[in-house]
Parts: sequence; structure tokens; C-alpha cells
Amino acid sequence: MIERTIEKIIFSSRWLMAPFYLGLSAMLALLMVKFIQELIHIIPGVLAAKDTEIILAALTLIDLSLAGNLILMVVFSGYENFVSKMDVSDHEDKPDWMGKVDFSGLKLKLIASIVAISGIHLLKAFMNVAQVPRDDLMWLVILHMTFVTSGVLLALMDLLVVKAKD
Repeated sequence: MIERTIEKIIFSSRWLMAPFYLGLSAMLALLMVKFIQELIHIIPGVLAAKDTEIILAALTLIDLSLAGNLILMVVFSGYENFVSKMDVSDHEDKPDWMGKVDFSGLKLKLIASIVAISGIHLLKAFMNVAQVPRDDLMWLVILHMTFVTSGVLLALMDLLVVKAKD
């Protein structure tokens, strides 16, 4: 009796994660506001801007888009894996991967997105190499390589786990 009650409470505690996913959804809306702000900032000066300025602006928008995708993946996968299944199976716009990404897949998608975002920051720094202090550039490279190495090691660990199950 006590054990069953404790198990019900523990199982129900998964709903404590729902506000986290709602908060991330709100953050997605805030990210969209920032995206629109950047776009509005770019448009008036596009004809007078240098090629590198346009490329840097595009990279900024891509960076924000990747961050939005990252949030969306965490919200969808996290909610479905840890809280409850979403009842959208008959919706025509349901992403193919929704409901199929387990924790391992989510982890790899997250690190891949982080590596991509880091790579964009690094590319932006190299395109402005004259204005970026040398130490900052060094740390950006070290941080990016750390993310890349972490991603490779996480993928290898998952591969080892799959092979161990066979």
C-alpha cells in the first residue's frame, strides 16, 4: 500500500517538468522577437552594406534559427520522453521524428546543434578577425573543439552501448 502510493507520487512527479517545457516555449517566442529585431536592423542598410556585413548578418539569423530548432527539439522530445505523449498523431504537420527520438538521439541532436552554433560563432569571429582579440579567438577555437570532441565521444559511447546489446 505505502509502496504503491510512493510509486504513484514519483510517477506523477514527471508533470513537474511541464512548466520547464512551457518556459522553453516562451523562450522560443522571445528568440523569434530577437530574430525579427535583427532582420529589421539589417533591411534598411542592405544596399550600402559590404558583403561581409551581409554574411555576418545572415550568420546571426542562422544562429538564432538553430537555437530555435534546438529549443523545439528539447521541448518536443523532452515532453514526449519524460512527461506525456502528445496527441497529434493525425496532424498533417507533425514532424516525422516526433515521438521517435529517444534520450540518446536527443543528446546527439543537441550536441550537433551546439557544435553548429559554435561553428557559426567561430566563423563570425574569423570574418571579423581584425576586431577580435587574439585571446578571444583562441578561446573560441578551444571551446569549439571541446564541443566537437564531446560530440564525437558521445556518439562513440552510444555506439559502444548499441554494440554491447548485440
